[in-house]
Amino acid sequence: MEILQTLQQEFRLQTEITENTVRLIDEGNTIPFIARYRKEQTGSMDDQKLREFSERLTYLRNLEKRKEEISASITEQEKMTDELAAAIDKASTLSALDDIYRPYRPKRRTRASIAAEKGLSPLAQLLNQADNNCNPLQEAEKFINAEKEVLSAEDALQGAMDIIAEKISDSAVIRQELRKFLVRNAQIMTKAVTEDPVYQMYADFSEPVMKIANHRILAIDRGEKTGALKVSIQTEITTALSLIGQKILPKQENACTEYLKSTIADSYDRLLFPSLERELRNTLTERACTDSIKVFAENLKQLLMQPPLKDKSVLGLDPGFAHGCKCAVVDIHGNVLDTCVIYPTPPRANIPEAKRRVLQMIQRNHVTAIAIGNGTASRETEQFTTDLLRENNLKIGYMIISEAGASVYSASKLAAAEFPDYDVALRSAVSIARRMQDPLAELIKIDPKAIGVGQYQHDMPPKQLDEALGGVVEDCVNSVGVDLNTASETLLTYIAGIGPAVAKNIVTFRKENGGFKNRKQLLKVNKLGPKAFTQCAGFLRVSGSDNVLDNTAVHPESYEAANQLLTLCNYQMDDVKSGNICELDERARKIGFKKISESVGVGEPTVIDIIKELQKPGRDPRDELPKLVLRSDVLDIKDLQVGMELKGTVRNLTDFGAFVDIGVHEAGLVHISRICNRFIKHPSEVLKVGQVVTVWVHEIDLKRGRIALTMKRSVI
Repeated sequence: MEILQTLQQEFRLQTEITENTVRLIDEGNTIPFIARYRKEQTGSMDDQKLREFSERLTYLRNLEKRKEEISASITEQEKMTDELAAAIDKASTLSALDDIYRPYRPKRRTRASIAAEKGLSPLAQLLNQADNNCNPLQEAEKFINAEKEVLSAEDALQGAMDIIAEKISDSAVIRQELRKFLVRNAQIMTKAVTEDPVYQMYADFSEPVMKIANHRILAIDRGEKTGALKVSIQTEITTALSLIGQKILPKQENACTEYLKSTIADSYDRLLFPSLERELRNTLTERACTDSIKVFAENLKQLLMQPPLKDKSVLGLDPGFAHGCKCAVVDIHGNVLDTCVIYPTPPRANIPEAKRRVLQMIQRNHVTAIAIGNGTASRETEQFTTDLLRENNLKIGYMIISEAGASVYSASKLAAAEFPDYDVALRSAVSIARRMQDPLAELIKIDPKAIGVGQYQHDMPPKQLDEALGGVVEDCVNSVGVDLNTASETLLTYIAGIGPAVAKNIVTFRKENGGFKNRKQLLKVNKLGPKAFTQCAGFLRVSGSDNVLDNTAVHPESYEAANQLLTLCNYQMDDVKSGNICELDERARKIGFKKISESVGVGEPTVIDIIKELQKPGRDPRDELPKLVLRSDVLDIKDLQVGMELKGTVRNLTDFGAFVDIGVHEAGLVHISRICNRFIKHPSEVLKVGQVVTVWVHEIDLKRGRIALTMKRSVI
């Protein structure tokens, strides 16, 4: 019950919604299915919020499990008290639990435990008494014991102080106070160990922990890992010791006070600060990684959901110098029609022959768009392409396509299975062409980390990153839906309820039976049972089915409701097939969604979704986004001038700004301060990957090949 109450408060949900959502997750339903087909039960939470809910549910359950483990351990030690049990029950984070359990956790031998073995605990208790007026050295003499290697009063005092120092370090209250103090007052400092120009700005750097940006944390971490930087946390020690003293020292000084002050300093220097410094560094890194993964996930979603370039045969060009430019033509369905290798650039630079062969490919295969990879020799290949188009008066647009991950895909087992007769380079050209046609269908074949829309992605915790990005890909694929008869095995794998084995069985069934005639046939696929069917059916389209609903996102469980809805609005299913249904929404509104909901037996959100699907069977949500902008000219960095106005496409968003493709080999950077006239915490508040924007050239660094852009005209 406590977990449900916590979730209800944190997500601001009604009790029933919270209980429903937990039950749906526990029943093994996938997030895409819950988000799309159980809106009435979840209050229409979207997939992202549902994933956050699921993650929080898991955390809280792990917290409860950890509480039970800790309680059992302390009880077994016969040290459990009512106060301790209450503190454990109240703990709301794993960190707080760890602080409570710290004194009771089994430890390896320490200076304190060795001192306790020597029988010095009573002396430690005596020193720590607030009203103590004893002479410490005289009391310590009573504990001299040669057999236990306590050879002097000083030895006894040191051992007692070691015991007190460890207790101070183990105090949950003190650790919490110091933790807050460090967050508010500490500085992170870096010094250069080597002369690495990459970390030049961090050669002698300091910034308050409270203010440091996440991308700087990740840069510092990487610099430390490579040995280029030495990193430390610095703070004002006197105040820190005073905070501890308020909890430990007696109000009235006595003969033991100086010993206690010395013990506090030792505990802070030897135990507390090193531990809290590591913890603070880890917390900063975790925060930065979590934020970076969120940015990466959002960028990836925007990239995958870019509108496809439909009904165009595309020529893909994978530029290169020594090994030439690889060419591949794919038809409107992505099938490879033609391939070749040309040499339009040095060292061979056989431009006439290259133009002849490419022109033949264009004419022979009715090419209507060209995709050029942005790697080595990209700009030279772009110039070659524009010259060819102009000389032959060809009205064909082109686009520079990110090659990120193309080489990873080309060398993969998946690419080898898909194109066994092509070498790695030609596979890359095919991938570039297909990326232009349908970014989602092509990019899901590549490990998301290799797509190049994140920051410091190779420094992220692999499991956390894979889960986040895998969730994004799953949500995107299911949001768009796939054609059951044409989708690749890889694409099918991401459909809710379908794993690699079932995806393979679907493709096998398709080959053996000449394709699917309707959704019901899914139940004939090996290992695809009723539960999997329920999860996946709504996301799979059968365009040639006799039932037009099979080509929509209407779930089979709602087919009867869809038919009843049409009848209420004086339509028939034939009207859906013919597209003669433009007034459906208007008629439904006149009747009222609530009344329709009560009549057909489904909730209002489902009624609204059914109406949208009936009005446009087979609709692709990406079609509603701005179309791709094809170029017809070429720019060199030397052609740019400060103040020049350009159109560009956002390629990547980071904490510090946006990288915009303006048709030059290197993307230009719009710093976060130059994105808009108001303060923003992150570029994603204003921009999206794939968005077309107007920019002005702010600064050009020809030597380093860097272009600074601005979206604020007044800055120029």
